Amino acid sequence: MNRRNFLQVSAGLILSAKAGYGAEFVDQKLRVGLIGSGWYGKLDLYRLIQVAPVEVVSLCDVDRQMLAEAAELVAERQASKKKPRTYSDYRAMLKERDLDVVLIDTPDHWHALPMIAAVEAGADVYVQKPISVDVVEGEAMIVAARKHKRVVQVGTQRRSTPHIVEARNTIVREGKLGTVGLVEICCYHPMRTRENPPDTTPPEYLDYEMWTGPAPMRPYNKLVHPGGWRAFKEYGNGVIGDMGIHMLDMVRWLLDLGWPKRIDSSGGILIDKGSKSNIPDTQTATLDFGNFSVVWQFRSWGPPVDPKYPWSATIYGDKGTLKVSVYSFDYTPLGEGQPVHRDVTFELEQYPEDKTEKSIERHVAPAIRYHMQDFLRASVTRGRPVADIEEGHISTASCIMANLSLQLGRSLTWDAQKQMVLDDAEANQLLRRPYRQPWIHPEPELA
Repeated sequence: MNRRNFLQVSAGLILSAKAGYGAEFVDQKLRVGLIGSGWYGKLDLYRLIQVAPVEVVSLCDVDRQMLAEAAELVAERQASKKKPRTYSDYRAMLKERDLDVVLIDTPDHWHALPMIAAVEAGADVYVQKPISVDVVEGEAMIVAARKHKRVVQVGTQRRSTPHIVEARNTIVREGKLGTVGLVEICCYHPMRTRENPPDTTPPEYLDYEMWTGPAPMRPYNKLVHPGGWRAFKEYGNGVIGDMGIHMLDMVRWLLDLGWPKRIDSSGGILIDKGSKSNIPDTQTATLDFGNFSVVWQFRSWGPPVDPKYPWSATIYGDKGTLKVSVYSFDYTPLGEGQPVHRDVTFELEQYPEDKTEKSIERHVAPAIRYHMQDFLRASVTRGRPVADIEEGHISTASCIMANLSLQLGRSLTWDAQKQMVLDDAEANQLLRRPYRQPWIHPEPELA
């Protein structure tokens, strides 16, 4: 019996790991590969190591320095102390066809092609949000996951955040909000660079041609790598695609929402006109779900509306209001009833390595562990994880269409069945971005 068949028939042999979390597969170790070994790649991988007896056998990155450092650090963290194989091209890594799980933590413009290649190679996949930079990429990713019968979990871990799970179960599902009439989601963090340094030659340890991949080729700038690429529309979907997707996806999950029917957005670069960044510094988007709208507000300047909830969602019902963030939630009843406050769960005693890990988001670590546990459970049962690729597509595409509405200066009406904007040929052309040669854009019918 090979490893995959063993996992599929051995759900009954799963033992709970420490703290009641993860999945221990008896006498089995999942073989894991990571594509994108930077900040969040290691953060995700370390959480997986904490909840399951995996063997990290492969790492891939186009930055040789980052890759070498990651290989050393992973060897220290995993039980075998073995150093993973390293690759500069994900295609060479996946050609081995010996991985059970692949984590994809690349910049956003490099999510679609590696995810499709990974499921074609027989792996289950954990892919970071947003799943894509255009809508058609997302459709192709769903088709590929279903065709190859692979489990794909999206890194929208609000669906696995303990205090938010509690809010869903004890506030929303018990009807304490009453009828919801409006939802506001926001981010008031300074998410755009304000610098404007000159372009330079790429460092010798970075394969900038491969880093750029299917995106438009821009002159190299130190702001882009590592991490600063989020401030450029060539590589991502702006702050709504980076931060807004978390809050939108959380609200969709809390309230059981599907696709928005109409999307309208306004804003632009209104204040910080001197920066090299080309994404909006101000944006408002209204997503109409039929019975109520979800309104996104973003400013990279000025104070937040509520200093306690600068990145959050507020759900207004006729019986109460719920404010939710990664740090806490507050339920305020209208009339009778008791207010409820909860804070984020930390697990520093159960996982003492969280105390010293470089660049860790300690408040997010428990959520990622739960999210990895859910991913592993789906991998065993062959069911759908809580943040299945289709859910990730809906949240991602909704944010992309908000940006398209801003770009076009008009509202977009979405047909979820046909996966197209109604009566707007120009908008539909923009659902697929051009790929730089020799990269070929994935198509749903070919995935």
